[in-house]
Amino acid sequence: MRPSLLLSLAGLLAASLTTACKKDADSTSPINGELVFGQFYGFCEGERCIDIYRLNTAAGTVEEDTTDRYPSLNQPYTGQYVPLQASHYAQVRDLPQLIPAQLLQLPNGTIGAPDATDAGGYYLSLPDAETPRFWLIDTQKRNIPADLHPLVDTLRARIQRLP
Repeated sequence: MRPSLLLSLAGLLAASLTTACKKDADSTSPINGELVFGQFYGFCEGERCIDIYRLNTAAGTVEEDTTDRYPSLNQPYTGQYVPLQASHYAQVRDLPQLIPAQLLQLPNGTIGAPDATDAGGYYLSLPDAETPRFWLIDTQKRNIPADLHPLVDTLRARIQRLP
């Protein structure tokens, strides 16, 4: 093969890989601003019964809710947030990329039967999306779609790392 043809092919390959990577990187996250996430338990005592956090990817911050209210089935969670240390942001900054596209196809409300057996639930919302979205998700994997199992595993692990 002629060197000029090889050089042209290499240039085309590099351009297509750069474009493909850019497209994938831009489409990995369904959110471009805030993500509210946490866990809740109805029949519980103590500080860890309701832990709700707000992740702001644009500002590079994570904040903790201080109201500790049980999430509503009918509307997105609204809280009063205080900033956490910058080191906590690093522990959860990738959460937006881990939200499966299948979740965005589901209607607002419950997935499974969160807290029905006193096992608690996970809360997740996209408050600044074009249409605000929110879900209360069962902690019992047998009650939720299999494509959400990695997400609930991640939420459990990340929430345990936060104060």
